[in-house]
Amino acid sequence: MSARQRHRRNVGGFSLIEIAIVLVIVGLMIGGLVTPLTVQLEQRKVTETQQALDEAKEALTGYALRYGYLPCPAISSMNGLEDRRGTRCNGEKRVGFLPWASLGLRQGDSWNNLFRYSVTPAFSDSEQQFNLGTPRDISIATRNGGALLQATAQNDIPAMIMSHGKNGFGATSVQGQRQAVLAGKNVDERNNASNAATFISRAASSAQQSGGEFDDIVVWLSPNILFNRMVAAQRLPR
Repeated sequence: MSARQRHRRNVGGFSLIEIAIVLVIVGLMIGGLVTPLTVQLEQRKVTETQQALDEAKEALTGYALRYGYLPCPAISSMNGLEDRRGTRCNGEKRVGFLPWASLGLRQGDSWNNLFRYSVTPAFSDSEQQFNLGTPRDISIATRNGGALLQATAQNDIPAMIMSHGKNGFGATSVQGQRQAVLAGKNVDERNNASNAATFISRAASSAQQSGGEFDDIVVWLSPNILFNRMVAAQRLPR
């Protein structure tokens, strides 16, 4: 083998090694970008869902201003009209899916799951419409590193709306498919998926935290804001 041939072979070998090194570097760079991008996309979904929940609160207030009472839960996962029979919710139903069609809202959250909705029965009664003295029966709790604490006054909320978050435990999809809540340590999510009047709102956490894995997003209709808006619109007396 001549010196020129050995030189060409060495150059070719070095070129392959260099290409391999470049591919490894590019792979590491792409891998380093994927995780932040995924986090950004999930944060965007959280933000969009929070905005949708805030819009739902406004829509509930607008519904009360228009009709003098709050809507019943939806008829079903596929029918977003409120499930009302006569002046009250059908079968005295007070918890279910947000009646998106009656409110003119999007059907579900950013993970394509329906919003859960609970309403104090006295506030959805269209015959004896609520007033400043009508009692509420929904409570919101939270956690401060351990035990449950009240996030609102006891039995003081007219209505609650929530998203089951990214993990979707206990949620029903917009296609009507129910996802079970895992029988693990996600105590707070199990509560939110099954309780009708007491809900937990707190920061997202892993399974190691008190209350277990949690990513539910919970909002509620403040009676003070609702009453203030209705008094201003002369739907309630001062």
